[in-house]
Amino acid sequence: MTRTIFRPFSLGFLAFAAFLAIALAPGIAQEPSEKEAGAAAPSVLGARMVTTAQRGRLILDLSGATQYTIHAVTDPDRVVLELDAAGVEFDTPAEIAEPGLVGRYSVGMVDEGSARAVMFLTGPAKVQQAYALEAFGDQPARIVVDLIPDTAENFAANAKTAAPAASQADTASPDTQAQPDGASTGRPLIVIDPGHGGIDSGAQAANGLLEKNVVLEFAFKLQEYLVESGKFDVALTRDSDEFLSLEERVTLARENQASLMVSLHADSFSQPNVRGASVYTRDEEATDILDKVLAEQENKVDLVAGFSPPDGDNAVVDILVDLMRRDTRRQAYLAGDAVVNALDASVRMRRFPLRKADFFVLQAPDVPSILVELGFLSNSEDTANLNTDQWRDRVASALARGILAYFEQHG
Repeated sequence: MTRTIFRPFSLGFLAFAAFLAIALAPGIAQEPSEKEAGAAAPSVLGARMVTTAQRGRLILDLSGATQYTIHAVTDPDRVVLELDAAGVEFDTPAEIAEPGLVGRYSVGMVDEGSARAVMFLTGPAKVQQAYALEAFGDQPARIVVDLIPDTAENFAANAKTAAPAASQADTASPDTQAQPDGASTGRPLIVIDPGHGGIDSGAQAANGLLEKNVVLEFAFKLQEYLVESGKFDVALTRDSDEFLSLEERVTLARENQASLMVSLHADSFSQPNVRGASVYTRDEEATDILDKVLAEQENKVDLVAGFSPPDGDNAVVDILVDLMRRDTRRQAYLAGDAVVNALDASVRMRRFPLRKADFFVLQAPDVPSILVELGFLSNSEDTANLNTDQWRDRVASALARGILAYFEQHG
């Protein structure tokens, strides 16, 4: 069967493109949406700062959406977030567990209707990304700011020239013009692999929701965000309800020389209280017994559907292939770490969310591959989320940001 799904999709200039432009600018300004315009300023409900020597993340919990700007300041070096707010509902923000890129921070009101969060730096840094999240379920609206190290020269220049970034209408650039199907753009190819399909329905929730349908809908949403970024070519292993063997999925990624393969799943487990998202890279030794069980379930798919993976002696491999595989797994781990970091503020995660298991679909020796478990269809709360457009939009946006962060840092 001819598979036209591996022609790169044309690029667009929607909201996510605007986000990319402002996330990399020296100063960042968020334009209000029509929904936010004229709305009462929210309260700042909570604040926390997580930091290491290589990263800093500020999260503000809010009672609603708001406008904000970010800029760098010297003497002392700091990054300042200004936002419209009716008040701050705490005296002091949560303490930093251990100082890193950010030594300390403060949050408070500076004027009527205006709040400020200040991150005091231990070294030069820049804003890697900044974004707002709408309230969803038991999670409040949020502003998230991620910092990464920078050179002293760049920081000083950014502090001197910091200004609001262009609005969405100004973000289109020549290198993001639409390309004809099949054209070579030089951008990394992201292969999204919605698990299961056709005669293989995957897991099933108590309400009848099927894993194969859940992950396909999510794949379309993730594809949309990645394409809108203007940074990637994107393809799906399947874009309809069809069965593909695990071997076929891996082969498609390899033959098309994918830069990253992202396999999507929403599994089930015998204990209904188990819930949350997680990200896997391949390792023959599973992280824990649950990971081993999930990997075995997925690897049996081909057998159940009447197929089986090819036989082969994995112990006898060429030394160059072995070296390639090691580097590929290292890149997969870095990609998984970036994705977990991006998802953390947007979705309920399992404890130790970056995990290892022996999933067959992650075995390509030359394509970094990660498997994202979006949640458990055996858990009622996860099932409700997985079947909600707002949740899928929120999480797909975060996953796309994680993929972008990986390529910016390691691509």
